[in-house]
Formats: sequence, C-alpha cells, structure tokens
Amino acid sequence: MSQGETPAGEAPAGETPAGEAPAGEAPAAEAPAGEAGSRIRGVRYGRLNRLADSRGSFVEIWRASLLGQLTEEVAGLPGARFVQANLSTSAPGVLRGLHYHRRQLDYWTVVSGRALVALVDVRPVLADPSAHAVIEMRELGAAEAVTIPTGVAHGFLALESLQLLYLVTNEYDGTDELGFAWDDPAVGVPWPRIGGTPDGRPILSDRDRSNPTLLALVGSLRAR
Repeated sequence: MSQGETPAGEAPAGETPAGEAPAGEAPAAEAPAGEAGSRIRGVRYGRLNRLADSRGSFVEIWRASLLGQLTEEVAGLPGARFVQANLSTSAPGVLRGLHYHRRQLDYWTVVSGRALVALVDVRPVLADPSAHAVIEMRELGAAEAVTIPTGVAHGFLALESLQLLYLVTNEYDGTDELGFAWDDPAVGVPWPRIGGTPDGRPILSDRDRSNPTLLALVGSLRAR
C-alpha cells in the first residue's frame, strides 16, 4: 500500500511459524504451501501461530524459507526481496485505497483490530480494457495475513481500531504510488455502509478522495 497513506506481498499461505521458538516455547509446524482459498492468482492468505504462556507470547511474522522465489511476475522486478516494513494505524471507519503498484509486492499482517480487505485484479483489464476486474473481499483479524502480488490493487476498511504491519519489496520513493477510486461504479467493490459517519461513507485521505477511475488509470498506464 502507499507509504504515508496506507499500508501498503507472492508470500506464504498459512504463515504458521516453523523451526525454533524462544526458550520454553515449542516450535510450530510449517504451513503448507498454496494460495489458500483465493480466486486471484498470486494472492495468499494465512494465519500466524501465537505461542503464549505466563511470560507473554511469541509470534513469528515472516520467514523467508516459506516464501519461495519472488519472481518478476509477482513482484514486478527481477531479484525482488523485502526491503521495507511499515506499521499503519487507522481509526474505525477509515478506508485506504484502492492502491496499485507496478513493481511492488505487499505482505500484510493485522497486528490488532479487524480490517475488511478488498483486492482487485487489474491484470485482465490492462491486457484488455473491455475485460472485467476480479474482485475479492475478506475480513482479516489479528494474526491473519495476506500476500498481494504486483498488478492487484488493494484497499481496506478499518472495522475497528486497526494496526496493520506490512512488508514491501520496493523502498518508497513516490514513483509507484498509483490508484483508482474506491467507489468506482465500473468496478463495483461492495463496501458496506459505515456507521457513525454523517452520510455512511468512509473516512478518506485527500488522495483517495480524488483518485481517477480504473479505466482512466489503465489508459494512462497503456499510454506510457
């Protein structure tokens, strides 16, 4: 997601820690590989394993050996690796998106709270502007994760006070921060009505309020 705007990874499905844990804590089993229930190519969902005792808890957020190779197809650039980690906080009713990257893969983990995540596969529309984007929505809670490949636009609605940690494969420089309107009627993401706001609409940044339509974004990308 966008730096300073949203959090803004092909990453492991079922991000269950494997291997050694801190002293006194049993190691967790490695999660199976797979695209865990997603209709969108390269998107993977998972749940982190929390080990707790009277001293506190331990959660392994990410492990490179579970990731597999980050190909240019999913990460946008050859030789990609995670190079930056960000922590975003959002009040209930905040919507961040929809954001799109050409050379960045994202790996999101909910630290606390609940998020309604919307993913829009833009790749079919880039190939043929008359095609329909594929939309997928899923609610994620604490210790749940999603990997978002290049070419899949993303956004989320904070259903309650939210902390989202995300790893990305591109250091922020502002040149790959693209997006389109969260409520573009031609896309039709079924966002819910927001309670507690005067008109039932989400709380948006100035940038997200002024994003173009998806077709306008695709037109500008195809012209480059």
